[in-house]
Amino acid sequence: MSLETAAPARRSRLMLSGRLAAAGTILASICLAMLTLTRVLVGWPDHLWVAFVIAGAVAVSGVLAGLHPTVARQSDQILVQSSAVGGAFAAVLVLFLVTVVGLGRVPQDDERSLVILAMAGAGVGALVFAPVRDVLARRVREMVASSEGELDDVLTVFSRRIARDVPLEEALLQSAETLRRSMALSTVEIWVGTGGRLTCATSVPERDSTALLVEDSAAAAAVRAGVAGPAWLRVWLPDLLDGRAAQIRVAPLGFAGDLLGLIVVERGAVQDFDAAEDEVLAELARRMSLTLHNTQLDHALQDTLEEVLRQARELEASRRRLVSASDEERRRIERDLHDGAQQHLVALSVGLNLTAGMLDDDPGAAAEMLAALQSSVRDTIEELRSLAHGIYPPLLRDGGLEPALRAAAGRCPLDVVVEAATGRQSAEIEAAIYFCCLEALQNAAKHAPGSSVAIRAWTEEGGLLFEVADDGPGFDPASVTHNAGYTNMADRLGAIGGRVEWRSVPGGGTTVAGTVPLSPPTSA
Repeated sequence: MSLETAAPARRSRLMLSGRLAAAGTILASICLAMLTLTRVLVGWPDHLWVAFVIAGAVAVSGVLAGLHPTVARQSDQILVQSSAVGGAFAAVLVLFLVTVVGLGRVPQDDERSLVILAMAGAGVGALVFAPVRDVLARRVREMVASSEGELDDVLTVFSRRIARDVPLEEALLQSAETLRRSMALSTVEIWVGTGGRLTCATSVPERDSTALLVEDSAAAAAVRAGVAGPAWLRVWLPDLLDGRAAQIRVAPLGFAGDLLGLIVVERGAVQDFDAAEDEVLAELARRMSLTLHNTQLDHALQDTLEEVLRQARELEASRRRLVSASDEERRRIERDLHDGAQQHLVALSVGLNLTAGMLDDDPGAAAEMLAALQSSVRDTIEELRSLAHGIYPPLLRDGGLEPALRAAAGRCPLDVVVEAATGRQSAEIEAAIYFCCLEALQNAAKHAPGSSVAIRAWTEEGGLLFEVADDGPGFDPASVTHNAGYTNMADRLGAIGGRVEWRSVPGGGTTVAGTVPLSPPTSA
C-alpha cells in the first residue's frame, strides 16, 4: 500500500515512522563514518564489522523508538536535530580527512592519543552545537525583544497615564525614566510649550532650567530636521548646548508644522548615538507628538467649556438682575408718578373745580386762580419731562448720543466736557452708552464732588468706545467690590456684546471705559 492510498490516520503514522527512520539512518551513517575513520587513524575497532553492527543497532533503535507515541510526536524535532548533528559530524570528518591528507601519512603511535582527544572534542562540539546555538539565539532574541519592549513601555506608559487623566508632568516623567533606562542615557529632558516658549516639563535626573525661547525660523527648522545633533544645535538652538555632554540628540515634538516640544537626551562621550537609536527617538517623538497634541486639544476644549459655562452662569445672573432691575424701575416710575405728576394733576383738578365755582360770583378771583393754575400746568409738564428723561430721553431718540450727553452734562453739578463724534447708531447701543455715562456722572458727583469730568465717545475698528474720566481722589480697585452701579453698566453693555471696566488709583482720579461692537447705523 502506497502513502497516497493509505487512510489519513495510517498515513500520519507512516510519515512519523519515516521521519524517525530517516533520523536513525542519519545517526547510523554518522556512527559508521566515525568508526571507519577511527579505525584508519588509531586502529580501533579491530574489525570493521563491529562498526557495521553498531551503526545497524543505531538505525534499528530509531525505528523502534518510533513505536512510542511520545517519541513519534517529536519526530519533526528529532529529524531536524539529527540533520544538524549529522552536518556537524560531516564537517568534522572532512576536517580530519584534510588533516590526514595534509600530513601524507597515518598518525603514528605517539600521535594517536592526541588524535583521539581531538576527535572526542570535535564530537562533543558537534553534539552540543545545536543546543548552544539555540540558547544563544534565544538570548539574543530576548535582548532584542527587551529593547523593543522598553520602547513600547515608554509609549504605553505615556498613553495610559494620559488616558487616565494623570497630570501631564507625571506621565512625561515616567516616559523619561523608561527611555533613560532602555537606551543607557545619562540625561533625558522633555520640553513642552507653545508660541515659541518652551519649558522643561521633566528632567531625569532633575536639573534646574529656565524657559527656552525658540524663534519661528528655528521652530520650523526643528520640525523639518527631525532628530538632530550638536552641529544642528549650534546653528539653531545654541542656548540648549550650555553645559551639555558631548553626545546629545534632540528630537522635535511637532504636529502639522507646529513645534510642541523637544526630547533632549545625553550620553557620555564614550559611546555615540547610532542610526538605530536615532530611529527609536524619531518614532518616540512622532507618537508622543500626537499624544501631546491631543492632550493640548483636550485642555483647550476643557478651558473653552469652562469659559462657556462661566459665561452661561454670568448670563443667567445678569438676566435675573435685569428682571429685578426692570421690576424696580417700574415701581420707581409708579412711585414718581404717584408722588409727583399725579399730585400735580390732582391739584389742577381741584383748582379747576374751584375756579369754575368762582366764575359767576368773583370773576377777578377766578382770573387770578387761572393764572396760578397755568403755573401749575407748567410745573406738571416739567415734572413729566424730567420723568421721561429718566425712562428714555426724547433728545436721545431725536438727536442722538452727543446732544443727549450734553443735556445730561448741563444738569450735572460738576464741570463736564463732552466730546462724542459717533454719528447715529442703533437705539439699543445709544441707550446703553447714554445710561452708562449717566451712571458714571452720578458716581463722580457722589464720590468726587468739585472735580472735573470729561466724557468721550468715538468709533474705532468696528466698535464704539466711551470713557468718563474725573480728576477726583480716586480709589484702590483691589480694596473695593463692584457696586450696583458697576453691575448695571456691565449688564447693559453685556446684553449687546459689550464690556466695561473701571480704572483708578488713589489720588489719580477714576475712569469708566467701555466698548460695544457696532451694528449698522439707523437713520435719524
